[in-house]
Amino acid sequence: MASVVSEGGAVVTPTVPLRDWLMFSGAVAVSAAALWGISGQPLLAAGFAGGVTVIGAALRVLLRPRQDAVTEDFAAPDWTVTNAAIARDDVGIAITDRAGRLVCANGLMGAWFGITAAPPRLPVERGSVELLEAATRAAWRDGSAKADGVASSQGTWTAEIQRVGRGEDYLVWRFVPVVTQDLVADMAGHIAGKVGRALAREGLQAAVVSPEGVILAANAAFAQRATGSVSAQMAGADFVSFLASDESDRIYYAREGGKGTPVKLVHVPVADPDGVANTDPSRTTSLFLLIDNGGFGQGIGDVTAGLPQIEALLARLPLGLAMTDRDGRFLFANAAFLRAAGHDDTIPPPYPSDIVIREDKGALVDAVRRYAQGQATAGDVAVRLRAAPDEPVSLSLAGVRGLGEGAVLLSLKDSSEETRLKREIAQATKMQAVGQLAGGVAHDFNNVLTAIIGYCDLMLMRHTPGDSDYDDIQQIKANSNRAASLTRQLLAFSRQQTLRPQVLQLPDVVAEVSALLKRLIGEKITLEVVHDRDLGFVRADPTQLEQVLLNLAVNARDAINDKLAATGAKGGGVVKLMTRRVTAADVRAMKSEILPLGDYTALVVEDNGHGIKPSQIGKIFEPFFTTKEKGKGTGLGLSTVYGIVKQSGGFIFAESEVGKFTRFSIYLPVHVPDASEAPARQLASPEPKREWSGGGRILLVEDEDTVRAVAERALVRQGYEVTTAADGEEGLEAIGRGQFDLVVSDVVMPTMDGPAMAREIRALRPGMPFLFMSGYAEEQLRREIDIPNMHFLAKPFSVQQICDEVEKVLRAR
Repeated sequence: MASVVSEGGAVVTPTVPLRDWLMFSGAVAVSAAALWGISGQPLLAAGFAGGVTVIGAALRVLLRPRQDAVTEDFAAPDWTVTNAAIARDDVGIAITDRAGRLVCANGLMGAWFGITAAPPRLPVERGSVELLEAATRAAWRDGSAKADGVASSQGTWTAEIQRVGRGEDYLVWRFVPVVTQDLVADMAGHIAGKVGRALAREGLQAAVVSPEGVILAANAAFAQRATGSVSAQMAGADFVSFLASDESDRIYYAREGGKGTPVKLVHVPVADPDGVANTDPSRTTSLFLLIDNGGFGQGIGDVTAGLPQIEALLARLPLGLAMTDRDGRFLFANAAFLRAAGHDDTIPPPYPSDIVIREDKGALVDAVRRYAQGQATAGDVAVRLRAAPDEPVSLSLAGVRGLGEGAVLLSLKDSSEETRLKREIAQATKMQAVGQLAGGVAHDFNNVLTAIIGYCDLMLMRHTPGDSDYDDIQQIKANSNRAASLTRQLLAFSRQQTLRPQVLQLPDVVAEVSALLKRLIGEKITLEVVHDRDLGFVRADPTQLEQVLLNLAVNARDAINDKLAATGAKGGGVVKLMTRRVTAADVRAMKSEILPLGDYTALVVEDNGHGIKPSQIGKIFEPFFTTKEKGKGTGLGLSTVYGIVKQSGGFIFAESEVGKFTRFSIYLPVHVPDASEAPARQLASPEPKREWSGGGRILLVEDEDTVRAVAERALVRQGYEVTTAADGEEGLEAIGRGQFDLVVSDVVMPTMDGPAMAREIRALRPGMPFLFMSGYAEEQLRREIDIPNMHFLAKPFSVQQICDEVEKVLRAR
């Protein structure tokens, strides 16, 4: 019996109707009576009827109507409906699946990026592609992401990405165009709109004119005087064609002729701050105000009667504008000018020279005097403001005539945000360059230290503690190890040191080092430890985090002791260690431009020492920068902290107020551990050391002669047969001449480096193991080399360390 679907959507199985059941019962009764009559045995007939009735009743129960569970059934998506729903004329929208294929897109996406490319692989600038790829990963991980500044030759967009779908298998992309401000267009709109009508009511004719002399916009007063019609179309007309002059250089409207009222022209340059600065006034769009010499409107009076209206107009403009008289005194300045100049008061200072530093006062005074005399011209002068003495700005000046006391119009762009961004970019570039330099110096210095430490080990093998030279050799080795610790700090700053990250809780790290910190800061200083609840796991190297805490605690101790010594106090110093739970909502509320949105576990170290000066706080993470006295610090403590935090994927911020406090806040992203990951440090029991007695043939490739000689002597002394090579090409030739059990090689070498040699050798000997020696970070090398059966030995190393590492590799074969 087939199933059908009811009107309600339930799956229903048909059953035997009641009418059929009654007919079935009647047939059973007739059959039973016939059997009774034939056999003459009523019990046999009753048994027959009863059995058939029971079977029928069971079948009716089994076949009665049943309604299966209604399962939600979704229709296959109709992408044409979706495409119609996302049709927009202001936002480009696209949908991609988890495989990165373009499912659908609206017409605006096709117009901007074509129909053959799917986000994030769009025809945009290379840096924008990387920005989109990072945002894609963040959207798959967090559910949403945003990428600002996606640029191509077609424009600039902000990309918003959201993960959607029943199985969250799709990404919805929204590209919103970034509209840059066009002051010329804004000015034209104002003059053609309400501002132009307000000027017309006061009898002021106004026109915005391009550098070519073409009218971009004009108010009704200008159209009435120039053409005789208020509704005349002025855009596109030649501005000069509507004006004429006589022998006395008085300016008239050409339509009115010499009998008309002469007018004064006030020229205001309109410079677009988003464009390239142009000092040539003839190539600048201009706002022309035409004022009747006989007065405003129909009245007769001095032209200065209209100066308040000019001030009201200029106060509305987004440009920073001010006006001076012929003696160089400020007549007025709008809010944008005072803000750009860093002047806190709403009333301008007496002279423009009061807003610049002392060295630039004379140049500005001469410029104002020059533009206040002679013909009405315009130009720029570079000055340094008192509010920002390190950043030169361009101050535009234009001589004006016909405004009574008004003689010079000043224009200043508010570039504080641009200056801040330039400073941050310069600082980041400098830190990156210094980091690369520090890493290179540390790498080269590690080769020297490897040779020194190795030769010390070899010499100590021939001397006993009672020899006269034994202590001297030990001192050389001890100082070499101190130098090696400095190189590790340099590598930490340049993010090239070897980390051993673990999944852990920050309170466990703080607990491990608290006892040492108390002894380190001394009895006069109190150590306070406060932990938040429900802290997320972080993935970091616990040893390096302990180094971070030690460095910050030492700096806090020194700052507090300096403050106590200066004030004569005998106590009261406090160092606080705090762990905090920081959610994505907290990060959003912080409105930080540096810290990405997400969950973090924060480690805060705060002291009540003498603080850090504002002029120094931007340099504290630079290597070798220190405020301590000579001989009391290397300047590598905070740079080491900076490198460890950055290499661990975190962020560090410094806050300070002189004489009150200094606070370092470290934000480490919350890590969600797998079941196989240990949430805390596990102390593995060391395996019993076994001597390797199998020997072996080793190919040693090292371009530094001293390092090669030390490593060769150490391995030969251990019983290995060693063949040496000075670079990758020699090592490749040696492989062709003989059989080897292991290749020990440097990474950076001339002609052919270690990884290139390893790939060539693997083509000939696929199972050959490699032991790379390098001063760079193991994680960085593994990402760049990516060769199986590869092992790593960090420089500088001792004789015992290279022998142990070779033995371990050979045992693992």
